[in-house]
Amino acid sequence: MSGLLDRVSLLLTRLRWTISVPIIAALELLLTWGSHPHGLVVALIAVLLIGAVLASVHHAEVVAHQVGEPMGSLLLAVSVTVIEVGLIVTLMAAGGSGTDSLARDTVFSAAMICLNGIAGGALLIGAVRHRLAVFNPEGTGAALATVSTIAVLCLVLPRFTTSHPGPIFTGAQLTFAGLASLLVYVLFVLTQTGRYRDFFLPVAADGTVRDADEDGHADPPGMRSALISAAALVLALVAVVGLAKVESGAIKDGVHALGMPDTVVGVVIALLVLLPESIAAFRHAMADRVQISLNLAYGSAMASIGLTIPAIAVASIWIDGDLVLGLDPTQIVLLAISLVVGTLTVVPGRAKTLHGGLHLVLLAAFVFLSASP
Repeated sequence: MSGLLDRVSLLLTRLRWTISVPIIAALELLLTWGSHPHGLVVALIAVLLIGAVLASVHHAEVVAHQVGEPMGSLLLAVSVTVIEVGLIVTLMAAGGSGTDSLARDTVFSAAMICLNGIAGGALLIGAVRHRLAVFNPEGTGAALATVSTIAVLCLVLPRFTTSHPGPIFTGAQLTFAGLASLLVYVLFVLTQTGRYRDFFLPVAADGTVRDADEDGHADPPGMRSALISAAALVLALVAVVGLAKVESGAIKDGVHALGMPDTVVGVVIALLVLLPESIAAFRHAMADRVQISLNLAYGSAMASIGLTIPAIAVASIWIDGDLVLGLDPTQIVLLAISLVVGTLTVVPGRAKTLHGGLHLVLLAAFVFLSASP
């Protein structure tokens, strides 16, 4: 047994850290899955979680460089969201306090982090480093309109429907919302990757479309390297979401010890899951490719809603209990002002530091009110 462990250790030391860390994180996930770790194990999981996040960003950029934009940012957004859906379904099936509103809280947290945290941070970085954050308002506006439609349809309307008491859809309404959000998401993907692809590529200060490869990178890495990175990306994302679930017990204990509500757990987990997209978006903003940052932010928000709600609608057939989707009044206000500010930011096609700061203040308000409703 020791000889086998020595050979595995030797193999990992020969691999790059971007390959070895996801492997180690996946092994740790297998060893700790279903457990409630404490002490040093929690600290080790946190270190591996951060390492897997950084590795996933690297591999996502390798794959994105091979397939080009906007497919690269779309790939990262969908990859994270698909695994996030699995995490939500797993937690709902396990039961426990707050399960009926878990999908709503997680999806809303992800949407607010994307709309205000990722987008706001990218705009602030781009404006500080390059005086103005420049992007294409046609493509970005289409993305924000899609997010607005799906968010209102799936998260706001359940609060006002009357066929079922409470902020809950009936079976027919949930089916309609799931199919409609999936259809809208597919339409956007076809728009982003089809004849309007140029609307989602980086633009210069004068508004002209820049070459997607005009970023100082070398030639694309080749299909073999891209396939290795794609496999490592999937492994890293699985490890990120899985370890976030394992860590959720310790996070929940800490949240309860501080006297905060269960919704804060969803916020923390959403922050962890969205770390790869956040880091990638901020790096693109530093390189004056704010358009790609916004592709990641809004693409992740719409994927989080447009893929999660249909999946939850199907999973609810086998999961006992009600599925609360309607937002609380405070959450509706925060969503509404975020969409209004986002629209006013997008329309000119360029943003100042003020715009990024406004979004970050809204994110801070969301986090604060989640902890102190």
